[in-house]
Amino acid sequence: MPMLDVRIWRGADEGEFIALKVPLAENRTVLDVVTWVQRHRRPDIAYRFSCRVGVCGSCAMTVNGRSRWTCRTHVKDVVDKGGLTIEPLRNLPRIKDLVCDLTPFFDRWQRAGGRFRGSRTRGDPLPRLSPDTRQRRLVDAGIECINCAVCHSACDVVSWREDYLGPAALNRAWTLINDERHVERSGKAVFADGGCTLCHSHGNCAAHCPVGIDPTAAIAGLKRSLYRRSIKRAAEFFIPRRGDADPHRKG
Repeated sequence: MPMLDVRIWRGADEGEFIALKVPLAENRTVLDVVTWVQRHRRPDIAYRFSCRVGVCGSCAMTVNGRSRWTCRTHVKDVVDKGGLTIEPLRNLPRIKDLVCDLTPFFDRWQRAGGRFRGSRTRGDPLPRLSPDTRQRRLVDAGIECINCAVCHSACDVVSWREDYLGPAALNRAWTLINDERHVERSGKAVFADGGCTLCHSHGNCAAHCPVGIDPTAAIAGLKRSLYRRSIKRAAEFFIPRRGDADPHRKG
């Protein structure tokens, strides 16, 4: 059986790569490689996984310099010169080995108002939502996020601005703003410094998203919404309503 040269990060922020030889079975995924290492060479290696079928988002890592989910990434598709380099996601604190602390990632969701807040109770009838409305299509385009933090790891702005909410949180905010059942519409953090205006539209988040979501498009929608709000406020200030006195006229 052919062997694969694997380098895996061990330790926290201070650590090192270890080199191993792993049997290269047909159709083996990167997660299979890490699991083989844990079972046969390093039983104390720390890593996350759960569903193994691309649903939970737990297994995301950096593979050969690119943030990916590992359960659906086949070795044959990413191997470089017969080898793999596997390390934790970027832009997040490292706990141990391939496990990073997701607290900053989910804190950004909270700051962006990422929790759905409806007005109905379980005693009320279910709302009827037409799937062909513009708002519903906007929501559907970004609703399948699995919280893997791959986009967060790949984002250039996150790497140099700690106050930036990040693509996942802003994508979530965009889906809620367009959800007619959601009762919170302010989105103060989303439109403030550290929000959508910091995005440089590089598109790394969209290019890396394993489920095909385009957070860049969602953030562009937030920017357009902010622009419309600004124009409306400016118009209300500079253009008096009919019957109102001109606030800028002297005397």
